[in-house]
Formats: sequence, structure tokens, C-alpha cells
Amino acid sequence: MNLSLRHMRAFAALADLRNFTRAAEHCCLTQSAFSALIANLESDLGAKLFSRNTRNVELTAEGEVFHHIVTHLLPETERALAEMRDHVERRKGKVAMAALPSICAGILPALIAGYSERYPGISVQVQDVASTVCLEMVRNRQVDFALCAAVSPSIDLDIEVLARDTFYLICREDHALAARRKVSLSDVVELPLIGFESNSSIRQHLDAAIYPRQWRRAHQVNSLSTAAGFIAAGLGVTVAPTLALYQFRLAGLRAVPLNLPINERDICLARRRDATDSLAAAAFMDLLRARLKPAVRALAPVAAAA
Repeated sequence: MNLSLRHMRAFAALADLRNFTRAAEHCCLTQSAFSALIANLESDLGAKLFSRNTRNVELTAEGEVFHHIVTHLLPETERALAEMRDHVERRKGKVAMAALPSICAGILPALIAGYSERYPGISVQVQDVASTVCLEMVRNRQVDFALCAAVSPSIDLDIEVLARDTFYLICREDHALAARRKVSLSDVVELPLIGFESNSSIRQHLDAAIYPRQWRRAHQVNSLSTAAGFIAAGLGVTVAPTLALYQFRLAGLRAVPLNLPINERDICLARRRDATDSLAAAAFMDLLRARLKPAVRALAPVAAAA
């Protein structure tokens, strides 16, 4: 049989009101349509559920059994459908993403705030991890998608370039290059560099950009904020992309545009190729497509004047 929510609601209304006219009105149906719905239900079940005469409507023995079933089944079915409506209409849900630390602390918070204002019932979970870890979390279905640096093509992932950022020399404002409007590789390659760990997407891009030459690293650190502290103390300089510049807005530091042989870094959205995106995740990815590129572009003038 094809038991529908309309059947259960009509049965429950008639069982409670014991009157076809009032039950039909309660269900917003004409009396003929309501009677046809009850008759269809009884036909499908193969049993009379109500005994009726000109004055009374009573439950039969089978009707009592079915009433017990519907009393438990109808509220749970309505709750389940309401839950689905909340997800479809983005009143509930979850978005899980992985992203580079520079994105998580810079541009992403404002985007999450805007998304949460529009969809307050959706939980947004973020993991700030290195680019290679981002991809593994996508592959392992730990997150819906990732925001990472440029990666090689893969048969199991869809990689979509959302934005590109460029690079800056970060130095103290009393450094010999601090007053320059722009610097080149030859100006900086021999300077003592505060470098980053080997799995850092910044480190990987910088190494590839000047290969086979090498940077003269004075120190290696794990975080951008540590690099900023080292530079402020006069321990060297560093090279960082646009997305990371917020970490170097300390008093006494300067960001100078740098021209590298490979001067642009792709910021990519990575998803499983076989995935069907949840409506909540799809809405967040649409926001990223619309807002990430302008947000990166907006950072650059600030950086040049930092």
C-alpha cells in the first residue's frame, strides 16, 4: 500500500473529531475529497477503520489498532519531514572545511560571519591545517571541501582556482629596502630569510619559484606570527603572500611588493570528484566564489602602504 502523510493526518483528524465535516475542514479539504481519502486508506489496508451512521463515527477494532500505530508514527514522521525542510531551506545543517592557516585567520572569519548571519542555524566547522593535510581531509571525507594552495591535478579531486595572490618582502621599516616601491628577486635572495617548515605552502611556492637557486635561510619557524616576531627583533626578513600580510601589521614592519619568477599563487577550492555537496556546503562554496577573489584583491593596496 501507499501510506502517505495525508492519509495519516486525515485518519487522525477523523479519529479525534469523530465527524466527517469537521475533520475535512481541519484538513482543509472538501468533504467529498476527505471521504475519498479515508475510503482509499481503508481499501489499501483491506479493513474498515470507522463504523459510521447518520449520527456517529466510531473506530472499529482494526481502527483502534491503526490509531495506536498512527499516534506514534505521525508525530515522528512530521518531525522527520520538518527536519528535512530545515536542511533544504538551510535553517539547519553543517559545513566542515579545511583551510590554510593564512586563510583561516585572515579572510575566512569575515566570510563565516556573513554566512552565519544569513544562515544562523548552520554550524560551520573549520580546520586550519597545511595544504597537504587539507587534501587528505577531503579525500578521507573528514571535511566537505578545502581551501588550499595550488595542487597538481588528481583523478579523485576537483580543483577550482578561486583567487590568486602575490608576494611581498617583509622587513623592518629601518631596513635598506623598506622605502622601495617594489623589489626583485636579486634584491632579496641573499638576505637572511625567516623561512617556514617544509610542508608549508608558502615554503613550497618560494622554493619552486627560484629553483634551482636557494634562499639563504637564517631561521625556520612554523607560524607567521613567529616570523613577525623574529623580523621585529632584527633576525632577518621573510617573503609572504597577500593573504598572510595581516600577521605582519606590527609597528615597525614594512611590506614591499616583490617580483618573483613565479609571482602568483593559486588559491584553490578542492572537493571530492564523486561527492554530492550538501545544500549548506554548496551555499558556502557559492559565497567563496563570489567573495574570495575581491577580498584578496582588497588586501593588496593596504599591504603596499603597510
